[in-house]
Amino acid sequence: MRPRNAARLIAVIWLATVVVFGVLARIVDPDTFDSVWLAFWWALQTITTVGYGDVVPQDTAGKAVGAVLMLGGLSLLSVITATITSAFVARRQADAQASGDDPVIKQLQQIESRLDGIDAELRRIRPPGSSS
Repeated sequence: MRPRNAARLIAVIWLATVVVFGVLARIVDPDTFDSVWLAFWWALQTITTVGYGDVVPQDTAGKAVGAVLMLGGLSLLSVITATITSAFVARRQADAQASGDDPVIKQLQQIESRLDGIDAELRRIRPPGSSS
């Protein structure tokens, strides 16, 4: 995944989540969220874990929505970060392998070379077919 695509993915997911939970908060707790814009502001604060505290759900249903949004926001951030990081690492590894600069492959080649040397030395010391 390219960084530009990763940024777009994050932006779309965050925006959709803020809109959905903002509308939901407005529906379940209309006394606290007198406009959908205020509910969007609250959802943005909550999902980013900033939580200024200037708007706080008062109804139990609003608090439940907030709890789900908080846990979901933390989980979503973790999953997205891990997925994007994994994609970057996989891409870097593929690029390194393609260019011959993969440190793991180099280390394996060194080990293989050493094992070949050990095999050659063992054959020199004890030729095939000789008994111990």
